[in-house]
Amino acid sequence: DFSKAMSQAGSSQFQEVIRQELEYSMKVELDKILATAPANELEHTKNDLEGFKKLFHRFLQEKGPSVDWGKIQRPPEDSIQPYEKIKARGLPDNIASVLNKLVVVKLNGGLGTSMGCKGPKSLIGVRNENTFLDLTVQQIEHLNKSYNTDVPLVLMNSFNTDDDTKKILQKYSHSRVKIYTFNQSRYPRINKETLLPIAKDVSYSGENTECWYPPGHGDIYASFYNSGLLDNLIAEGKEYIFVSNIDNLGATVDLYILNHLMNPPNGKRCEFVMEVTNKTRADVKGGTLTQYENKLRLVEIAQVPKAHVDEFKSVSKFKIFNTNNLWIALSAIKRLQEKNAIDMEIIVNPKTLDGGLNIIQLETAVGAAIKSFENSLGINVPRSRFLPVKTTSDLLLVMSNLYSLNAGSLTMSEKREFPTVPLVKLGSSFTKVQDYLRRFESIPDMLELDHLTVSGDVTFGKNVSLKGTVIIIANHGDRIDIPAGALLENKIVSGNLRILDH
Repeated sequence: DFSKAMSQAGSSQFQEVIRQELEYSMKVELDKILATAPANELEHTKNDLEGFKKLFHRFLQEKGPSVDWGKIQRPPEDSIQPYEKIKARGLPDNIASVLNKLVVVKLNGGLGTSMGCKGPKSLIGVRNENTFLDLTVQQIEHLNKSYNTDVPLVLMNSFNTDDDTKKILQKYSHSRVKIYTFNQSRYPRINKETLLPIAKDVSYSGENTECWYPPGHGDIYASFYNSGLLDNLIAEGKEYIFVSNIDNLGATVDLYILNHLMNPPNGKRCEFVMEVTNKTRADVKGGTLTQYENKLRLVEIAQVPKAHVDEFKSVSKFKIFNTNNLWIALSAIKRLQEKNAIDMEIIVNPKTLDGGLNIIQLETAVGAAIKSFENSLGINVPRSRFLPVKTTSDLLLVMSNLYSLNAGSLTMSEKREFPTVPLVKLGSSFTKVQDYLRRFESIPDMLELDHLTVSGDVTFGKNVSLKGTVIIIANHGDRIDIPAGALLENKIVSGNLRILDH
């Protein structure tokens, strides 16, 4: 045992030496990059690289999945409240004064590349020519007009989306919403083999665009604080932010949740509220809330030891997942940021660049900070508050008559008999938005649809109705045109346009 202990000690000493060498090499490379920054970008670049250095240091310290599976417990009953209970409290007469303490923050760092679009995802048209950003502004403007309030909108942009977003913001200059932006950090991608940055200087245009990345939405705390905007909003008397992904069309301001935060029934305010909703088979990979070392903790699939991944995905054991709709106290962000006390697990995101180079990105997730805040709470909200548009299959749902649009908010049509959304799977011919739009002369009637699968070269004429389960498969080289006015109910349509009962 003595010799085993000695060899373990030797091995950990050896690992420590390697870690120190890697950190030193990284520091040298980052100093070289910083030296290329123009004077007007120096301070900003220095902040970014310092933040990256801290993240890299933690990455070298941590090994393996970051949770001990044996310590994971189901959250205590009262730590996740049903939305119905919060709604049942009703609203106070002075809801306007409560609203005036709120700031809406949208995570706007993503590009529309997964849907074949250039530029910020928030500028993709989703409904009646309205973009994600248009709908967001309409929602907040409606609130401000209805209650005579001043709820501002803050966009967290990335270096990928900032210029295009700022250009488009001019169109809202007459709307009744103050709009602020700040940029999340810009971190260097690192070579998977050498663990050194692939960037040689600070530029991020032309051939250098692939050298940098925005480090996930967990970066909101540091960037918001460093931008000075956090302090300005606190000085204006703002107390809470409502944070959500800009592509989640269900993430509207909820007055009942806001009232629960501002006027808690037990007199003790929550610093952090995470909206969770019940898992379906489509959400098995979503992060879930657990009890871990006496604190609420968000556990993501990447943190789970391989042997327990199936258990993590089980709908019976972990019944809820994180919608990424979060309500956070501004004063708590300031306090924790100043103490450097926000602890988020590192997500290692491997990618292969166009030239074949394998790199890794170190990222963090905004919800992972829940364990750093006091008196955190989960609220189990209706599924309607989680309506993300990640693919053209999602886009088809929100463009269809399943939803009606009112003041920027989408609500499920009363004519739909079930509260759940149909399961839609569009094949690769529909991946890009422009291809998808070309294949539908008009969006089909989907009020009575349960399941739609489309594969291959398929187009839809005007006024098509889809009901029950519809499967349309055009074989390679074949093309299927669904004629105008067609009604497909429980049908399988295959290769040479044979229509069979399902």
